[in-house]
Amino acid sequence: MPKMTTQTQARPLFAARLTPHRSLGRRGFRIVLAIMAVGLTVPAIAFYSLGAWPVVGLLGLDFALIAWAMWASLNDGKRYELVTLWRDQLEVKQVDGAGKETLVRFNPSFVKLVVDRDFNERTTGLHLRTRDRDVVLGAFLNQDEKSSFAKAFGTALKRART
Repeated sequence: MPKMTTQTQARPLFAARLTPHRSLGRRGFRIVLAIMAVGLTVPAIAFYSLGAWPVVGLLGLDFALIAWAMWASLNDGKRYELVTLWRDQLEVKQVDGAGKETLVRFNPSFVKLVVDRDFNERTTGLHLRTRDRDVVLGAFLNQDEKSSFAKAFGTALKRART
């Protein structure tokens, strides 16, 4: 008889890690900020030499606001969702950009995957719904990714019910 390990006994029917797409990493973030700082220095010097020194402060404020927005977007890219389905349990672990975790468990027999579609039949939203709970899945995914995930996860959820 082959030896059963914990890993083979606990193999889920379906497991997925959903992450938002970010085209700009930390290195790119630094490069963009450096280029922007150099680009804002030239007009800042020109305005200061013309005696319009308050404009320099406004250019600095512009730089600070754009850097803050890019930093917030970069941190938001750290969020993810883990969806794990076993025959007797469905777990959804949602982690935000700050690292705060939310774990929700469902019985696969009583949960319904709801796919929201627009008038062109494109997937716009995914929900796990029970009688008393509604959890949004992959809000940060694009339409094609939502559709692909819904198809794969829906198939696995049907398999778990049989």
